[in-house]
Amino acid sequence: MFEKILIANRGEIALRILRACHDLGVQAIVAYSEADRDSLPVQLADEAVCIGPAPAAKSYNHIPSVISAALMTGCDAIHPGYGFLAENAYIAEICRDVGITFIGPEPGTIEQMADKSTARQIARKAGLPVLPGTPDALPATIDIRQLTKDIGFPMMLKAVAGGGGRGMRIAKDERDLIRLLPVAQAEAQAAFLNGGIYAERFLDRPRHIEVQVLADKHGKVLALGERDCSLQRRHQKLIEEAPAPHISRKLRSNLEKASVKLAKAIHYTGVGTFEFLVDADEHYFFIEANTRVQVEHPVTEAITGIDIIVWQIRVAAGEHIPFNQGDIKLQGHAIECRINAENPANGFTPAAGTVTGYLAPGGPGIRVDSHLYPGYVVPPTYDSLIGKVIAWGATREEAIARMSRALSETVITGIETTIPFYRFVLNHPTYKSGKLDTGMIGDFVDELGTGPIPESVPVLAN
Repeated sequence: MFEKILIANRGEIALRILRACHDLGVQAIVAYSEADRDSLPVQLADEAVCIGPAPAAKSYNHIPSVISAALMTGCDAIHPGYGFLAENAYIAEICRDVGITFIGPEPGTIEQMADKSTARQIARKAGLPVLPGTPDALPATIDIRQLTKDIGFPMMLKAVAGGGGRGMRIAKDERDLIRLLPVAQAEAQAAFLNGGIYAERFLDRPRHIEVQVLADKHGKVLALGERDCSLQRRHQKLIEEAPAPHISRKLRSNLEKASVKLAKAIHYTGVGTFEFLVDADEHYFFIEANTRVQVEHPVTEAITGIDIIVWQIRVAAGEHIPFNQGDIKLQGHAIECRINAENPANGFTPAAGTVTGYLAPGGPGIRVDSHLYPGYVVPPTYDSLIGKVIAWGATREEAIARMSRALSETVITGIETTIPFYRFVLNHPTYKSGKLDTGMIGDFVDELGTGPIPESVPVLAN
């Protein structure tokens, strides 16, 4: 096992990793920017090292500063969390060169899966179904008619190095395609320093279902069940749950087998997620792999009893996974709400500021992952995620009831949050039906319009 791990991240995930380190008896060293000097992870760390000013390009994404912090403090491993450098093959290579373990897959695996078009090609060769699309990034000059013939409309444009909805546009016809392609390329270049865009057939209102995998360095790959991540706004996930409601055993089995098959094909190690779109007839299509821990990993932990972060660290240290696929039993149902510092009544605009009061919910089946405390200043520099509330129940109905209770108990003052919007969603008959799809959040936003969000919704006729 490692002696010291540098946590190269911030916020709730830095705190989550720190706690896993302490559970393992490992010292947790937190790398932080000047904006996070007073953050809870810094206060609870065994050591903390400032790696630069607030802008991520000069701190959390500045590889020389991160590596220097690890070497200076004598760390034998770096945990990147999610975002920032978590899927950066270059830092993984440097770690290997200087004798530090990067807690993630091998650099080559990261590089393959980071390029979405390459990932699709590998998945196709491994026998996984993928949506019709271009095998590589679109060239500078493209044959619009041929592209239209090969894929058809509507067409999704995606950044080859992308994630989080950046560089994504939906073209409904040729005029749309000509207009939106340069927009998507510019956005991808700004976000990922790679303007490559590929195209694929767009599915209208599919489900977004992903499979969590855990793989050690000795060839064992396990599927830890699936999560439904369909509830998204502008391709950003808001509410996730596990297991996915209203899917057949056959689909669950097929998704798990496909994920394990692809993981073995690319010699995957660590924890990762394989993502699929599923249509109304349960046809599924691989879309991408995330070579890191996911924001929504707690719902899988809740239904499997497996500490994903602890095992991510254990397998990175070379340990064998002592359990088998047949030992993994999915128990009950779990839901996660991502609490963002945003004002949902004003177009979900960011709401940075000082937290004047904070009271976390509790009670049976409730878990909170958050770095908040009274007096904490939410910086405007980073992602708006300030915490996650996870509810577990023996049934989906119980999980929804517990989540509703937890959100009603949560007190965060001084800033606006997305909690009122989630309370509306959880009480909505359409959400309660479990018939989820990627357009549902948009429907709720349209239904609410502008202005204050009601505490409840009317009972709608079937």
